[in-house]
Amino acid sequence: MAKKSEFQLSPPIFFEGSNRDLRIESTLGELPLFQFQVEISKPCDRIVRIFEKYPLLPGVILLENGEFMGMVSRQRLLEYLIRPRAMELFLNAPIQMLYSYARTEILLLPDHTPIVQAARQALRRSPELLGEPIVVQKSPDDYQLLNIHELNIAYWQIRGIETQLRFEQIQSQMIQHEKMASLGRLVDGVAHEILDPVGFIWGNLTYVSDYASALMELVDAYEKLVPNPPEHIEEIQQEIELDFVKQDLPQTLDSIKNGSERLKKLATSLQNFCHIDDVYPKPADLHACIDSVLLLLKSRLGSEIEVVTHYGNLPPILCYASQLNQVFMNILSQCIDGLIDRAVNQKLAGEFRDAGLRPAPPNLPPKSRIEIATQLVSKSAIAPGAPDSRWVSIKIAHNGTALSPQKYEEILTSFSTERRGEKETSLGVSYWIVTARHGGEFYLRSQTTHPEELPPDIGTEFEMLLPLT
Repeated sequence: MAKKSEFQLSPPIFFEGSNRDLRIESTLGELPLFQFQVEISKPCDRIVRIFEKYPLLPGVILLENGEFMGMVSRQRLLEYLIRPRAMELFLNAPIQMLYSYARTEILLLPDHTPIVQAARQALRRSPELLGEPIVVQKSPDDYQLLNIHELNIAYWQIRGIETQLRFEQIQSQMIQHEKMASLGRLVDGVAHEILDPVGFIWGNLTYVSDYASALMELVDAYEKLVPNPPEHIEEIQQEIELDFVKQDLPQTLDSIKNGSERLKKLATSLQNFCHIDDVYPKPADLHACIDSVLLLLKSRLGSEIEVVTHYGNLPPILCYASQLNQVFMNILSQCIDGLIDRAVNQKLAGEFRDAGLRPAPPNLPPKSRIEIATQLVSKSAIAPGAPDSRWVSIKIAHNGTALSPQKYEEILTSFSTERRGEKETSLGVSYWIVTARHGGEFYLRSQTTHPEELPPDIGTEFEMLLPLT
């Protein structure tokens, strides 16, 4: 009869879970769980025999007419049974009687709760409840038990994964910074070598222009004194095309001057872009930084994409200029990528229209455009009586196609630390530079996600806020 009474209760079911492949976003449903549910009217001795047979079972789920009533842990059940005369009082009585004395606050969580969040909630319990198992709800009528030790082990495993991820991220950033520093030193040296001969050309152009003017004056004087030169001199004049040389020489010198000036600006922009300032922030002219990046991207912009700047009156900003240059380069490259297809299609449509191969549409689409605006803004202080904070706002927008909701979510996901650790993206790095490196804010707006905040002719806008002090 004893053996028959032992099996009147359904034995507990153990679910191993998949806790060997834990990730940072793993949930309670992936941990080992016990399913042991008993009606509250069952005798206590039968539950004790189940505990004796299954030593790893952390507790029992109590039901009343199939509805969840509560939970009694193995530890609390044994604590009450070892008290004087408790065996006589509770052992043959329904478990409901013991539960009326042993009832405590339980931690009930759905199975999709992240392990990290569940562990933090468990640690916030009172000290006498820290060893109690957690009730995990799998469905409206399915409750399972999680041993607190399994939760702690999983939590520390995930903490180890987070630590390893941070270490790999820091290591990757150090390698990336070293690569950028080495590349910066290399490009700075190349730019310096370019500036030296350009300086020679630029410095001697003034003398060459003066010499050429003097020689032209001398030739004019000879022509006036000798209106009919000898035949062999006329042959030389015709051979060198003297009249053309007189007209073209000043234009040639101007072209050399313009070319050397452009080359000088390009080399200077390269030096500014690769300036090494990783140790301390320094005051910088943000407008000069943006102009330098635009000059480097001039070949990609071409004549199809128009750049409109609305610069406000900004003081020198204390920042890491080379890193902000990288941010401007990344964002402007994103804008150009979003506009280049549209710009090419517009150009081809215009050529077909001019050739009469395609009729002109009634409403021509606007030209592809990138708008850059800077200004000083104020933010109200959080603490009462504190002064308002001042920030520098830098907005870079384009009138191309707006981001789809999926693409918008992908970009926002790349801003998180975990995703950047898995795969570095240019916008993810830019977000880190603005927020973590400069203590600023980074916003992304698109016509599909923020239509009320953008003008109708703007498809996507990036905004950076940098603290003024």
